[in-house]
Amino acid sequence: MKIGSKAHKDLFCQSFMDSHLLYEPETLAWPELDSAMIERIQRIPFWDEALYTERKAGVMLKAYAETVEDPQIRAAIALQAAEEARHGRVIGYMINHYGIQVAERAEKPLPENLEPAFVKFGYGECFDSFFAFGLFGIARQGGFIPDALFTIFNTLVDEEARHMVFFVNWIAHKQIVEGREVLRPFSSVQQYTGAAFRRLDNLMGMGKGKKKSANKKGFTAAGAKAVKVDLTLESFLEMCIAENAKRMQAYPEELLRPDFLPAIASLALNTAKLLPKRKPNQPVGKELEARG
Repeated sequence: MKIGSKAHKDLFCQSFMDSHLLYEPETLAWPELDSAMIERIQRIPFWDEALYTERKAGVMLKAYAETVEDPQIRAAIALQAAEEARHGRVIGYMINHYGIQVAERAEKPLPENLEPAFVKFGYGECFDSFFAFGLFGIARQGGFIPDALFTIFNTLVDEEARHMVFFVNWIAHKQIVEGREVLRPFSSVQQYTGAAFRRLDNLMGMGKGKKKSANKKGFTAAGAKAVKVDLTLESFLEMCIAENAKRMQAYPEELLRPDFLPAIASLALNTAKLLPKRKPNQPVGKELEARG
């Protein structure tokens, strides 16, 4: 199948629509947790960032979908908007259910130019989700929270993988249709590099006037610290690569996958194996900060 063709568009749009799940937060099987487990969940530092990111994404994607002329693509992006908004509701429900303290934030206005905002968001989601797959696998393997709670969030993580596959096929289709096929690799590198630097800026607290807080240290390092698993950088990258490959198997083989980060992670993994090993019991979050 030719990437950029009508058949390609039909496949990435229809497969996205057909794989949508029907559920609402209150219908999910939220487990009863003891006080120690609730306290552990309450200490995880990024619930507020996750909540407001998903809420904002739902609003932004819905507004962008309304500007898209192609009815198939418009319907698919509108569906993604609904799923992002639902992620926000799931996280909000959990926050209320388990008494997690989250500060209220004022809603930021939408950007004037929505398409570049969607593109930036899409690459950022690909970046964050790749590493989130690894952290999710590590936390589940280590029994960090009960399986019943992992089952709920596994659905959200699978939906993020669906969003990644839809996005990389949409952007490839768009660039080819617009005659920008030759620029595709350069555009991807530029966008992923921008996403990496934005997250590095948050991680290191380098932005002018920024205060370093739990949710501004970067999702990967903050998440790794919260999980508190004694893990090497090599093991973390191996888990990211393996979890990503497992989740990407669910989609039609004719579709593109986001392959830039897996390739970079594989290169980093091979390089990390040549570096001096960290000291025993050094948390992976510290190692990620030192090498990030």
